[in-house]
Amino acid sequence: MKKRLLSLIVMGMTLSGAAGVYAGSKLEKISAYLNHNITFKVNGAVQSLTDSNGKKLVPITYQNTTYLPVRVISNMAGIDVQFDAASQQIRLETKQGGDNQPAGELKTVNYNAEQIKAIKKAYANFESFETAYAPKQMVSNDSFVKVAASDDAVYLTFKHMLISVSPRDYSYEYESREVKLSNGASAKWYTPSGTPMLGFRLDDRTVTISSPDASLSSGQIEQVAVSVAKLK
Repeated sequence: MKKRLLSLIVMGMTLSGAAGVYAGSKLEKISAYLNHNITFKVNGAVQSLTDSNGKKLVPITYQNTTYLPVRVISNMAGIDVQFDAASQQIRLETKQGGDNQPAGELKTVNYNAEQIKAIKKAYANFESFETAYAPKQMVSNDSFVKVAASDDAVYLTFKHMLISVSPRDYSYEYESREVKLSNGASAKWYTPSGTPMLGFRLDDRTVTISSPDASLSSGQIEQVAVSVAKLK
């Protein structure tokens, strides 16, 4: 499935960039159609195609082939994508999760009663911050391990990722790269100590997600970020 998706992404790459970054001699004018009939589901969940500014994107149909925006589709599939302006090259990196699981495949986190109790207890230590938050999804080969609280954050430890939820945002001290999550929320990537971290505001708190063992791609982490919500 990943190979078929990757092929589709590659076919659509020529239409995913802004025309201004290419030399005029490399551009070829075509007549194509914006295809508003196509909808998307990722792991059963309906997804919308939006750019980094939250603007809706529409697939293009040209000569019976549908072309998709490479960055949006890559993020959905858990594939890292980078554009090198100097060489005019789009670089895709497919990452296998731990235990040889396909990138991008997520499943629901089913916390048991004891785990829910422990998570809520960790948040209860914070005055005016008692509402418990946790991810509803994780990569298919991951598992919840434990929860712990420090003086300024609650830490949710999984086999392949670490999530911290804090009243404060400490990312301002570092250089960061802004991204737009699939739900339209703004987030930023930064690397304080060799491990890339994704940070974003959620209601009255800051959530930070990382993969200490580097088994999760940035696309997978961004998918998990969208699922963080109040724990019932």
